[in-house]
Amino acid sequence: MRNHLFLLLAGAGLASLPAGAKTLDVAAGANAHERLQTALIEAEPGDVVQLGAGRFALTSGLSLDVAGVTVRGAGPERSVLDFTGQTGEAEGLLVTSGDVLLADFAVENAAGNGIKSKGSDGISFVNLRVEWTGGPKSTNGAYGVYPVSSKNVLIEKVFVRGASDAGIYVGQSQNIIVRNSRAEGNVAGIEIENSYNADVFGNVATGNTGGILVFDLPDLPQQGGHAVRLFNNQVIANNHPNFAAPGNIVAAVPPGTGVMIMANRDVHVTGNDITNNASAGVMLVAYTQAFTDAAYNPLPRAVTVRGNRYAGNGTAPAFPGGKEIAAAVGGTLPPVMWDGVTKFTVPGGAETLADGPIAVHDGPMINLNLGTHGTPPSAAQPSVATVLASATLPEPPTVVLPAAQEARAKAGR
Repeated sequence: MRNHLFLLLAGAGLASLPAGAKTLDVAAGANAHERLQTALIEAEPGDVVQLGAGRFALTSGLSLDVAGVTVRGAGPERSVLDFTGQTGEAEGLLVTSGDVLLADFAVENAAGNGIKSKGSDGISFVNLRVEWTGGPKSTNGAYGVYPVSSKNVLIEKVFVRGASDAGIYVGQSQNIIVRNSRAEGNVAGIEIENSYNADVFGNVATGNTGGILVFDLPDLPQQGGHAVRLFNNQVIANNHPNFAAPGNIVAAVPPGTGVMIMANRDVHVTGNDITNNASAGVMLVAYTQAFTDAAYNPLPRAVTVRGNRYAGNGTAPAFPGGKEIAAAVGGTLPPVMWDGVTKFTVPGGAETLADGPIAVHDGPMINLNLGTHGTPPSAAQPSVATVLASATLPEPPTVVLPAAQEARAKAGR
């Protein structure tokens, strides 16, 4: 029987339904893992794996490697993939195919990551809930929704709570939209890492250690993250104690971080509500650790911060030297903080200057004037300026996903 979703797409002329496409119904109950994994294996392009209402008790991870499949439940409070009894550290659900829609179900207590896609072109996460229900713990899975090395990524109406790294994480990917989602009670709420062309808007990040992070890290297959727009988000009271596992890069994110841009290029932070983040509303910082990757640039550059609304930030900075820096400028940090690192030494090479300006139109802001990469915060010479808007930088282009992907996601909402 043709599924209603694909009838809509075919009628709109945006996708055609392969001959014989079908709905594979999977009910909760005994042998749920075997029956669900069998459906994911036997599904063919155009098929829908339909999860019934109820709790699916699963003891090992699931995987999907067939392109063009929809996995859909009866709603994120009604169809629950419960991995509380999962052994090992695999994902709850791993997708390695493209043109996939995941919609209307929940993943709870995965031993590893909640839902991961790898190498997917056209992956949509719509109206999902991923949660660790036992509260914040370093032993929780690292990532809730986790597309990596993927292209044309849509994350919409997703709720994630309890991830020990990032609730919503997109890594080493291209052409990304994260919209109308909520990340609460994670170490990082939303993180865009080593990725190109991302629009992050209409989201709520609250109660995390850090609200929204845009990072670029060395020694990864894709680096040089750039062209990221963060706009019209609510970044509220991200003051949770950091519960990341030791050694994790986000273990260094100080509680009270609203937005952090680290070692990324061509990033625009505009029109957001950024309130009650105790360390800082917006932090623009260099990668702080030593590195040996000669192709890596550790500095934030060509970054614009403008038109955001701030209140109650910077009242209790928790990063090293934060209290002393705050005391030097009157006890509370201004809404925007830049570490002032403008040069670094290429491993095995020469000293290099930042290749793009920092343009802060929201004031006041604090510049720590650290100057050279590797200078400790204790050497800060803080100064406060009304604005730092030495240039008007062109905004990255709007991210546009394939029309058929957007239409399919809309039909599935």
